[in-house]
Amino acid sequence: MICSAADAEKLARARRQVFLALFIALAVSLHILESLLPSPVPWLRLGLANIMTLSALYLYGGRAAWTVSLARVGIGALLLGRLFSPGFWLALTGTIVATSVMIIVHRICGRYLSPVGVSAIGAAGHALGQVLAARLLIIQHEAIWQIAPLFLFFTVFSGVLTGWLATILLQRLRQHPAFQKAGVAFDGQAGKD
Repeated sequence: MICSAADAEKLARARRQVFLALFIALAVSLHILESLLPSPVPWLRLGLANIMTLSALYLYGGRAAWTVSLARVGIGALLLGRLFSPGFWLALTGTIVATSVMIIVHRICGRYLSPVGVSAIGAAGHALGQVLAARLLIIQHEAIWQIAPLFLFFTVFSGVLTGWLATILLQRLRQHPAFQKAGVAFDGQAGKD
């Protein structure tokens, strides 16, 4: 049986949709799991769900990263009963800033930075976005900026961890036949959308 080019394109599109759905499901699961773990500050988490956002970014590009990150925040908040709560707005703002920064850095410096570097920079963006949202929405006092250095330190550390785990996942996915046949590049420049 011979597949036409149109069939191969349909298969690649279906495969992409299946993997993105899987990435979203895993991201939501990790998001919910992290919410069950104790934390010294209510909005201080490791951000393990960002492993899936980074994987989507490196495999499929910016649109896929937006899909995974925004779906994770929305579905996670809905399942946890926190939709439109202050925590939701903090998470959404941090996610928007982090995803924007990761996409820009990946496009500009993708050849020079590994997922670890992109993740660390995205984590710093996430922290600054959350502190800005907290300043505007919750604590309307300049003293909120005093926690920024400590918060940045923790989030960059967690961003390095998340990037390292994403690198391991990407190496495993590279060995999967679905990505070998599709010719997905893992040089940091895949998915320019």
